[in-house]
Amino acid sequence: MTCCDRRDVGLLLLRLGTGGVLAAHGAQKLFGWFGGGGVEGTGQFMESVGYAPGRQSALAAGLAEAGGGTLLALGLATPAAGAAAAGAMAGAAALHAPNGFFAAEGGYEYAASLGLTAAGLAVSGPGRLSLDHASYHVLDRGWMVPLALGVTAAVTAAVVGARAQRVRRKREGEQEALFEE
Repeated sequence: MTCCDRRDVGLLLLRLGTGGVLAAHGAQKLFGWFGGGGVEGTGQFMESVGYAPGRQSALAAGLAEAGGGTLLALGLATPAAGAAAAGAMAGAAALHAPNGFFAAEGGYEYAASLGLTAAGLAVSGPGRLSLDHASYHVLDRGWMVPLALGVTAAVTAAVVGARAQRVRRKREGEQEALFEE
């Protein structure tokens, strides 16, 4: 038996690429790296689009992306890492959904691709070229996959649902103000 096969190399490439992109996006939110707004700037943006409180939303998204992305790249705690990243991307996709599918038009295509890849890695596992494999899968047990994805789905649904209500109330308030003028 060899130490790895093409499936392991493919999973490594998926983990490194997806994890690296997610970690960079999280670093933008947390530290202002790569042209990002940092926690303060991202928090103001998050508040403006209905994710409140903005600073805490920026921290949560940044940690899910940077932490989840880094752990995915390393292949460590893969179920939790993939679920956290997928949840963050579901929140991003909800923000972009009104613009349609394609990213060129501001749509959710990119966020959905990253989120689905992260979720797929959570389900498939990291492969043998990973810290999970080196640590005998202590943080990558079969029961952890549905638990991580289920908890993340519930939290994400609550956060995205609360945002949708805030956006709807704001829109209704703006329409009422127009009628009063």
